[in-house]
Amino acid sequence: MAENQNLTREYVIPLRRVWIRAPEYKRSGKAVKAIKQFIAKHMKVADRDLDKVKLDVYFNNEVWFKGRTNPPAKVKVRAVKEGGIVRVTFAETPKYVEFLKKKHEKFRKKEEKKEVPAQSKESERKEEPKTEEQKKDEAEKEKSVEQQNIQQAEQQAKAEKHLTKVKEPKIQRMALKK
Repeated sequence: MAENQNLTREYVIPLRRVWIRAPEYKRSGKAVKAIKQFIAKHMKVADRDLDKVKLDVYFNNEVWFKGRTNPPAKVKVRAVKEGGIVRVTFAETPKYVEFLKKKHEKFRKKEEKKEVPAQSKESERKEEPKTEEQKKDEAEKEKSVEQQNIQQAEQQAKAEKHLTKVKEPKIQRMALKK
């Protein structure tokens, strides 16, 4: 029997029954676990392995938004099964979440643009053939770096030599001195 590669379903998951029994400081954690168990059961995850159920970052933030003591009573989710992994997101994505996603995408694009020029400059430098003068300069730089490292190691050894390793506690009360 062949399974569909992408199986998509929407659920309304009741959470109040689960987290009402838990101590207040564990309620949101219980809610997240309940969501994963519900999805593992209904999407027929192999061995009901909760590690194969992945919550969307923005959805997880929504569950934890009111803190660990006040999770939502029920949530409406969309579960998509791709291979053996099930991804859980909002059934209807709120506008502010869409805004956040766009904002984060812009930051990622800027970071990628910054990284690409740095790599291209390095590749241009590698393509140029090195002259004898450049090779001599590099050798001198390597020697000076080695000398600096040796000097720093000696200075650290001197500094460690003069430090006391065990500090004795100060006794301030007269009764403890006796």
